[in-house]
Amino acid sequence: MRFSNDMSIQFPNKSANEGFARVAAAAFVAQLDVTVEELSDVKTAVSEAVTNAIVHGYENMKGYITVACRIEGDLVEIKVSDSGHGIPDVEKARQPLYTSRPELERSGMGFTVMETFMDEVDVVSALGVGTTVIMKKRISEKD
Repeated sequence: MRFSNDMSIQFPNKSANEGFARVAAAAFVAQLDVTVEELSDVKTAVSEAVTNAIVHGYENMKGYITVACRIEGDLVEIKVSDSGHGIPDVEKARQPLYTSRPELERSGMGFTVMETFMDEVDVVSALGVGTTVIMKKRISEKD
């Protein structure tokens, strides 16, 4: 029988909640007996996705971010969603060094970091509706 589980949390788009989201996702994923490296990968990717939602999704507006995690066998899926502005050009936003907020001295590497640490990253966005980043990672089997 394959192990499956899921959870969802929602919190205000305050930068102080980025660490909470990262730790909550890591604690949930830890039930799979992950390696320290895999856990670090998940934490880093979640951190980037939540930070993007805070900085770019709402741009000084109040709102909420939802982090939904699902485990199906050895596959972890994490969705980070906001109901903010949306991304005008997802492909452009995914390019390394691109940032829509250069005045904040952003590095423009958020999506690149997520793609580096996760096996798959999909972005669904609509202007005026919001953005969902869907990240997947297969957890290695231990000997």
